[in-house]
Amino acid sequence: YQRTGADRTGRVGIDFGVYGVPETFVVDHNGKIQMKFIGPVDRNALDTQILPKVKALQAAVPPQTAAPK
Repeated sequence: YQRTGADRTGRVGIDFGVYGVPETFVVDHNGKIQMKFIGPVDRNALDTQILPKVKALQAAVPPQTAAPK
């Protein structure tokens, strides 16, 4: 993962609409949620759902707006 976060107060979870765990969110360079995956992330989910979304978002971002590595 490039970035991960902790919601120590539970406020972000409420804002994101979290209702169960585990949940994985793919967030774009503007901070907008582009995908919500509910359930444990296994190799199949990563390869067929999450990574394709991440790669599509990365390809759509102009280089000057991409997050620094």
